[in-house]
Amino acid sequence: QVQLVESGGGLVQPGGSLRLSCLASGRFFSENGMSWYRQAPGKQRELVAFITIGGTTNYVDSVKGRFTITRDNAKNTVYLQMNSLKPEDTAVYYCTTRLNSVDYWGQGTQVTVSS
Repeated sequence: QVQLVESGGGLVQPGGSLRLSCLASGRFFSENGMSWYRQAPGKQRELVAFITIGGTTNYVDSVKGRFTITRDNAKNTVYLQMNSLKPEDTAVYYCTTRLNSVDYWGQGTQVTVSS
């Protein structure tokens, strides 16, 4: 069974940093790509960053140069380092993966950027 548990969210001032973590259970982790999505109030959920099995990454344009996705296969964990945060980054952030054509999601972690 696949379980994803996010942590690391919180309240931060504009220009600050946070690091999100997503701990995955199950034996799939090292053989699957992992993604971070976010959903702001009143908006559709959007893909923020993706990392392949081999470590290739991709980002939505609005976070390029500010966010970094990494993975530690030994710890079954994927991270999202978020720097130079802006109020428009405020959202619930979700970790997700697809296994055998099924999408699995964590419960989400709230990130609020405000002074």
